Amino acid sequence: MKRFLSLLLALLICLIPLAVPAEEAGTVSDDYDPLWKLAEPYGFKLGGAFGAQDMNNKTFLSFLSRHFNSLTCCNETKAYSLLDQRKSQKAEDGMPRMNYSQADYMISWAQKQGISIRGHVLVWDAYMTQWFFHEDYDVTKPIADRETMRARLASYIDQVMTHFEEKFPGVIYCWDVVNEAIGDNGGEYKASDPCHIRTKRSGESNCFLDYVGPDYVEYAFLCARNTQEKLGADIKLFYNDYNLFFPDKRGAACALVKRIQSYATDEEGNPRSLIDGIGMQGYMGGYGTQSGCLDPSIITNVKKSIQTYAALGVDVQLTEMAVRNFDKTKVAEHDAFYSKLFSDVFMKANTEESAPLTAVCIWGLVDAYEGMKGNYVYNLNSPYGCLLTTKYKIKTCFDAIYHTLKGDQ
Repeated sequence: MKRFLSLLLALLICLIPLAVPAEEAGTVSDDYDPLWKLAEPYGFKLGGAFGAQDMNNKTFLSFLSRHFNSLTCCNETKAYSLLDQRKSQKAEDGMPRMNYSQADYMISWAQKQGISIRGHVLVWDAYMTQWFFHEDYDVTKPIADRETMRARLASYIDQVMTHFEEKFPGVIYCWDVVNEAIGDNGGEYKASDPCHIRTKRSGESNCFLDYVGPDYVEYAFLCARNTQEKLGADIKLFYNDYNLFFPDKRGAACALVKRIQSYATDEEGNPRSLIDGIGMQGYMGGYGTQSGCLDPSIITNVKKSIQTYAALGVDVQLTEMAVRNFDKTKVAEHDAFYSKLFSDVFMKANTEESAPLTAVCIWGLVDAYEGMKGNYVYNLNSPYGCLLTTKYKIKTCFDAIYHTLKGDQ
């Protein structure tokens, strides 16, 4: 029951666009040049996010198709959305099977708009479908042995990456191979582990760590690289996590990148490059509270983090950015913060010598309602921090980003 309730909360993250009936929704202005075209000269894609429920929202889809050249499916390409228990149980080879219909519908739409997709995510312990780990995919039976679990994971990664690349060639330009594997405090990882690999999440054990093995992160990247090379596809492989612009977690992420890069060797004994990038989720400010929001140190930390990860030889993306603001009296400050984030960090990150920043993806697109105070979506995206109002009207922070990218301010 706990996992079921947690899953419902996770699914709420992209449900904001459902809050306004279509007849009440405002029309997003087309007077603006596409944001992604303004970002292009600075060397990074500009991205957004969408969920299956958004596919009937013409106003929101019009906004996405005009202003972004990268999109992320909020939940529909995650394992718990793709895995099909009945098909898995019937598979003659014993490997997992998936139902791609919902994800295919969304990615097909993006393909028709000429928009690239961030694949999100192949391996994530949170809300993971538990029958995946049991014998015969049946929770009434024991946990499968480690050898079986490693085979299942390798097969899952291979099948998913192959399906989307063959059906939509070149549309998925990167995959978050592993998500949120780094713990946040001493109770969530072993003190002796420099990578701080998560052993617990909200008191529950990390299922991949327990059943696939202590090297499950590195192993997942090895499987993904094997598939990427087999396909001959231009797909970058990312590690994605929140709070990666804070010093403690940044240090653990650097250690993890180094461990992934030293995990496997080629036929000549040289290390294989298994990871291409770091995805910083970019939730900026307090969770459900104004405390910590719009703090100048965030901008400093994001800038330093891009430079630190770039020094490891990997790309960097802001993957789930929401610049939170819970105080309606601080709209002007929020606009200025957003403008400074772009002008001082994103627009200066790439130079002729180094171009590590490859995408900035904004998930804080539609404000939460004030009446939603305290719930997951409200806490995550905030009521005054997004680019559009609850009725899909352009806000002044969108205008601030627009004119900053144009060089008007």
